[in-house]
Amino acid sequence: MSDNKSNKPGTPKDTHYAKLRRAHRDQKAGGAPAFRPRQPVPPGEGPADGLVRLYGLHTVRAALDNPRRKISKMLVTRNAAERLSIADLAALPFKTELVEPKDIDRITGSDSVHQGVLIEAEPLKAKRLDALGDTSLVLVLDQVTDPHNVGAILRSAVAFGAGALITTARHSPQESGVLAKSASGALEHIDQIEVKNLADALGQLHEAGFQTIGLDSDGPAELEKTFSGDKIALVLGAEGKGLRQKTRETVTALARLDMPGAIRSLNVSNAAAVSLYAARKFLSAD
Repeated sequence: MSDNKSNKPGTPKDTHYAKLRRAHRDQKAGGAPAFRPRQPVPPGEGPADGLVRLYGLHTVRAALDNPRRKISKMLVTRNAAERLSIADLAALPFKTELVEPKDIDRITGSDSVHQGVLIEAEPLKAKRLDALGDTSLVLVLDQVTDPHNVGAILRSAVAFGAGALITTARHSPQESGVLAKSASGALEHIDQIEVKNLADALGQLHEAGFQTIGLDSDGPAELEKTFSGDKIALVLGAEGKGLRQKTRETVTALARLDMPGAIRSLNVSNAAAVSLYAARKFLSAD
C-alpha cells in the first residue's frame, strides 16, 4: 500500500488542498506562501447609456446573424474569432479589437463565462401585443424576475417553437449579458412582447382564440388533461410567489404538472420546459 504522505509536491497525487495546507504552514513559518489561490476579478463599469453587453460564443454568434441587432463594438480573442468562423475582423461593420481573455475579465468579471468574446449593442426592442404573429403557442411570465431563469425559459421557448414570450413592463429583467448567456442565443430568435397590464393582455389573448393555462402546483387538473383548442398560452409565475391572484382569476384554467415524487414543484425554467413540451405535443397531434 502506498503512503500518501510520501508523495512529493508536484506529483499527480498532490491535491489542491495539500497545496493550501503547505501555503498555510509556510505563512506560519514566516515564509512566502507556496501557492496562492486565484483572486476573482470583479466586474468593471457598465456599458454606455443605451447599450448592453452580451458575451459567450452562442450568444454572440446569434447576435451577429440577427439583422435586427445593432452592434457597436466587439472584443474577441484569436481563439474565439476562429470558433466564430470570423476570418477577417476588419471586414465587420463595427469596431473590433483582438484581445486577451483577461481583458474581457476586467469588463465582465472573471466569474462570467464569456468564452473570449463580448459585444456592445443596442437592446432589442420589445413588441406590442397587437404585433403578435400567427402562432399557436406563446409563453407568459407573471413577474418572473431572475435573469438566469428568464434566459433559460427563452431557450426552451425557442426549442419548442413558441412564437413569443410575453412579460410585464415592470418586475421583469432587462436584457443583459447574464440573461442572454443563459438563453444561449435564443434571445435573437423569438419575439418578446411587453405589456403594462397582464390581466388585460390575457383578455386580448382570449379574444385572439388562445386558451390561457396558469401553472399551479395545486391546480385542479393535470396539464395534459387541460389542453383544448388550437392555440395555447402557458402562464407561469415567479418562484415562491407563483401566480398573482388577479392572474389566477383571469386565465382560462389552472393546471398542475403531475409529479409523483417527493418534491412537488420545479424551478420555473424547468416547469416551463416540461409544459412547453406537453403543449407542443398536444398541438402537433391535432
